[in-house]
Amino acid sequence: MSDFSQSLSVAASGMEAQAMRLRHVSENIANADTPGYHRKTTAFEAVMEGGQATGAVRLGDVKLDRRELTRILDPGHPMADQNGYYDGSNVDLVVEIADAREAQRSYEANLRMFDQTRQMSASLLDLLRR
Repeated sequence: MSDFSQSLSVAASGMEAQAMRLRHVSENIANADTPGYHRKTTAFEAVMEGGQATGAVRLGDVKLDRRELTRILDPGHPMADQNGYYDGSNVDLVVEIADAREAQRSYEANLRMFDQTRQMSASLLDLLRR
């Protein structure tokens, strides 16, 4: 694989992984007020080929955050126990917004790398055609 193809592949894998990360963050934010909802988490994994890292990444398995759920006092809620409490979610909106911002900026950095590699490749092809 040429260096340009490798660079494009690495950048594209980064964009795909960050897009999926943004999707999980969005789901967490959307379910912040859902009773019993556990935050989704995931980690990045290096893509291996022939026992060697290629530089590309992918998102690992989605896991549920096992931290305790927030106990909410609302005796009128249909899910409330005899003491008037029910389990909320363990989503922290500040953390989710920070994760979303980081994923967005990482996506944009990969997009710039992809575009610059594409431009360099096009310029090289133009030089070779002359």
